[in-house]
Amino acid sequence: MSTVVFDQATRVYPGSDRPAVDALDLHIEDGEFLVLVGPSGCGKSTSLRMLAGLEEVTEGKIMIGDRDVTDLAPKDRDVAMVFQNYALYPHMTVADNMAFALKIAGVDKAERDKRVLEAAKMLGIEEFLGRKPKALSGGQRQRVAMGRAIVRSPQVFLMDEPLSNLDAKLRVQTRSQISALVRRLGVTTVYVTHDQTEALTMGDRIAVLKDGVLQQIGAPRELYNSPENLFVAGFIGSPAMNLLPGRVVEGGVQFANTVIPVERGALDGVDGAITIGVRPEDILVGPVSSDTTAVTVDLVEDLGADGYMHGHYEEGGADLVARVSSDEYPDLGDQVGVGVKAGHVHVFDTGTGARISSVAVV
Repeated sequence: MSTVVFDQATRVYPGSDRPAVDALDLHIEDGEFLVLVGPSGCGKSTSLRMLAGLEEVTEGKIMIGDRDVTDLAPKDRDVAMVFQNYALYPHMTVADNMAFALKIAGVDKAERDKRVLEAAKMLGIEEFLGRKPKALSGGQRQRVAMGRAIVRSPQVFLMDEPLSNLDAKLRVQTRSQISALVRRLGVTTVYVTHDQTEALTMGDRIAVLKDGVLQQIGAPRELYNSPENLFVAGFIGSPAMNLLPGRVVEGGVQFANTVIPVERGALDGVDGAITIGVRPEDILVGPVSSDTTAVTVDLVEDLGADGYMHGHYEEGGADLVARVSSDEYPDLGDQVGVGVKAGHVHVFDTGTGARISSVAVV
């Protein structure tokens, strides 16, 4: 079994007064693809490096299968890591780069060559085995780095933003290849990224970190539909969820002139400031009327079949983003009326940031 467990795992760097990773509790199932996501400095790479043995665990422990690896050297953990910069040896051929760890481990040449060829076929890089890294594109180097991890047949793959150096088109193509490959191999994988689109499209589950603290963990759809707090709501989704200042009124919640029906019992006991969350695709755009909010159009991003309208409304001055069909694009400076699809609203306590859990997307 290659389950991975972070048990109150904490990392405090010398001279720091707060943990880079604070009491992280995670249970990663055998064969699961887990994505650690969050903004720069949130502790996701530190968590990965703690698992790899490249960072000391200040408190708590880390388990791989039934082994406590907290104090084991990296070479004894049976993990393989794919780095952001690929970390290939420039003087070695692709084949030698892929086989290097096996050579150090004392695997005989025939077995090394067999494993390298199998991985190269899997990744479509057979023709590059005799080349050196400088003769390869970024995408090809990334596949070599993947191949070097695969030939080791580790218990756990660790990937630290392996797509960040690729151009946008290649990044989209490669992330689907990695997802398919990892699931084919059935190896437990921990993948770090700051790109929440990668997280949503690749992971079986996503763990969102902020300031070293786990905010929420769950399936991509669960985090998208039911974020537990304002941070997760604003981080997961592209464009991000609209977070609008609002108030509780008779029959629901209200921002500006727009009243959104919410079951009365769901708001019992709610007082003080609230924040209303609405996804761009759940905003209705039409003519200005007495029951809509007048929004001034600042920008329309044309994406082809549809696009995103960016605008602001005077009451409170909040910005707002709505998805619009390509045949309904408003002009810059136009005023449009904005409403919300019934049942598609999230309500958060502005002070604590916590979700008012009984109010959910339906």
